[in-house]
Amino acid sequence: MDFATLDKKAATLRIDALTAIHKANSGHTGSSMSCMDILVALYYGGVMRIDPKKPQMPDRDYFVLSKGHGAPALYAILADLGFFDKSELDHLRQASALLQGHPVIKIPGIEATTGSLGQGISMAVGIALAIKADREDRDVFALLGDGELQEGQVWEAAMAAAHYRLDNLVAIVDHNKLQIDGPCSGVMNVAPIADKFEAFGWKVIPLVSGHNIEELVLAITKAKNIARQPTVIVAPTVKGKGVPFAENKVSYHGVALSEAEMAEVVPLLQGVGDRV
Repeated sequence: MDFATLDKKAATLRIDALTAIHKANSGHTGSSMSCMDILVALYYGGVMRIDPKKPQMPDRDYFVLSKGHGAPALYAILADLGFFDKSELDHLRQASALLQGHPVIKIPGIEATTGSLGQGISMAVGIALAIKADREDRDVFALLGDGELQEGQVWEAAMAAAHYRLDNLVAIVDHNKLQIDGPCSGVMNVAPIADKFEAFGWKVIPLVSGHNIEELVLAITKAKNIARQPTVIVAPTVKGKGVPFAENKVSYHGVALSEAEMAEVVPLLQGVGDRV
């Protein structure tokens, strides 16, 4: 796909994720919107080896959503690609439904059960290390939130990844600067993110915008070619991106949009597609 088409795809998937959260009347709107373009770059940008018809194919790449509360964005993508029927989005967070509030490995296309912050990147390190031990040519991608970097476990994982020279591991930080309790800088300042990862032995690729899909694809492609050390892409994003009244609002971190809000935002996102 060309990048204009990917922008249109991201807008459509935002509608799907918002609709799922709205129907459930529960879910993380702000976090799902901030990471959507990152996920679109990964899943549609030709940088990750996957096959929806064969989710467990032996030579696949892995993706771990360490910020598990962003699951609605990932679910929308997996449904669109055909990992499971799109009707499952109508039952988000329902008891006994396939799609729960955080990713679980029973879902086709999900490689790690995540939700407790800090654990996802640790699992990604373990997967990457196992792939290295088996001398296989596969990559592991992990998406973290910037508030998640407050967890000490993240830095233990970062230290291990550098020690074992896991050049098949690419972490991406969704740097939206907000978390459930307020600005990250006020809750527990995680800056400077790039300097911290570099000090731990990682190659750092800083982006201008985590919403520029072309820039994201180029960065991920570059990261895949870094040798002898893990790579982190620091992607500045906007909490609630694509929902104007929710952008940069802590209050929309974990709430569903109302009927009136959906009626306002859906035409705006559809308009992104109309302009492409």
